Amino acid sequence: MTAFVTGGAGFIGSALARHLISQDSQDVLIIDKLTYAGSLENLEPVSNSPRYHFSQTDICDRDAIGALFEKYQPTSIYHLAAESHVDRSIDGPAEFVLTNVVGTFNMLDAAYQYWSKLEGEAKDDFRFLHVSTDEVYGELGPEGQFSESSPYDPNSPYSASKAGSDHLARAWHRTYGLPVLVTNCSNNYGPYQFPEKLLPVVILNALQGNELPVYGKGENVRDWLYVDDHAKALQTVVQEGTIGETYMIGGRAEQTNIYMVRQICKIMDKKFPEKAPHEDLIRFVTDRPGHDARYAVDCRKIEENLGWSQSLKLDEGLEKTVNWYLENLEWVKTVGGEHTQQRLGLGS
Repeated sequence: MTAFVTGGAGFIGSALARHLISQDSQDVLIIDKLTYAGSLENLEPVSNSPRYHFSQTDICDRDAIGALFEKYQPTSIYHLAAESHVDRSIDGPAEFVLTNVVGTFNMLDAAYQYWSKLEGEAKDDFRFLHVSTDEVYGELGPEGQFSESSPYDPNSPYSASKAGSDHLARAWHRTYGLPVLVTNCSNNYGPYQFPEKLLPVVILNALQGNELPVYGKGENVRDWLYVDDHAKALQTVVQEGTIGETYMIGGRAEQTNIYMVRQICKIMDKKFPEKAPHEDLIRFVTDRPGHDARYAVDCRKIEENLGWSQSLKLDEGLEKTVNWYLENLEWVKTVGGEHTQQRLGLGS
């Protein structure tokens, strides 16, 4: 048994790969182009496992992807490979369309060509999980939550490209019968997140005594999901989910961006009291164009039907996240050493 994890050297993908390999039940082939946000350092904890396999392959290379199917004969596909940073999508949308839409088409096409030739139990057991985001649904007002039946209304080049890939995944199930499942998750946080996203930027800037940039007034609301809980949810969906269904995955932890920044400041105050208060470093900066006000997801379906639930409360997860970055500064230097944390996504 072999599982493919595309984007498996990235933040969420590597968390999933580490989780699957630790299960001691199947081989895992990590497929990753190794762009700026993907690193083999993220897989180092499991790289010595006999079940670990890696291929530096671009999902936009259809022939190379097809060859991997033929060589490894997968039983499941976890498709996470994507360009994912909203700010970068504003400045350079073409790469997002190419990777997220064309790359997903290539994965679906290769999977279908492979699956259609399988027989019996091998064909019945095959699964293709397309992993997506709650951003495809646009933004919410102060009330309500996104559900599996919410209409699509993406507002950034990133979310539009992910919405397109979601539709392709569902079309390959409906039209060709490919056993596809789709998940849409809320904001992930935790170890190994590339230092361009909000929380690692705040942690590392606070450590260095640099300003802590917060978009607008910091009032944008997100539902925060610990990345290892997300990884477990993805495996649960592949093992227990109903083919053709969509599952929302959230942390039941809605908070504003400024709350998250201030909580990190409080944790840093405890660890470095001589530098307190770290809140003095907060600086409100020009908001992102088209910045969605609020996301929240209703994850009752995966909780009630598949028995998954998040294991960490937000404050506990934040403490673990801060501790991980402080204990892994060599990882930060190796993976994000050339990343200057410059402001992106002004739409200019």
